[in-house]
This record gives sequence, C-alpha cells and structure tokens, in this order.
Amino acid sequence: MRQIIDALPVPKDERILIGFQNAEDAAVYRLDAERALVFTIDVITPLVDDPALFGAIAAINSLSDIYAMGARGCAR
Repeated sequence: MRQIIDALPVPKDERILIGFQNAEDAAVYRLDAERALVFTIDVITPLVDDPALFGAIAAINSLSDIYAMGARGCAR
C-alpha cells in the first residue's frame, strides 16, 4: 500500500491541512479561517445484517480514526 501511496502525486494546495502523504486515516481541508472539512474512508466488511446498525458501526469507526489523529470536540 505504501508503494501505491508514494506513487500518487501530492496536490499543491495550502488548504490541505492533513493529506494522505502521512498515511493518516483521514484528511483535513480548510474551507475558511474558522471551518475545515474532515473526511475519512474505510472499507470494512459488514459485521451485522442490520443496515442501520452497520451504519452506526461504520460511523463510530470513522470518528475513532479522526480522534486517533488528534481531533477534539468543538462547542457550537
């Protein structure tokens, strides 16, 4: 996998705060001075037959990836 990632061109955009070059599980793209878009993608085998439950498991998995990168909660 590392060979594939290393072969990809690295986009030159100052709004990309965290990209794939550091082998992170998510990326962060600054929208403006106060907001950023955080996204992650995983391919996991469904562990359950219930689509809603599997969706919840997938969402928790994505949030744990982002948390592992150092994310903190934000108050609104």
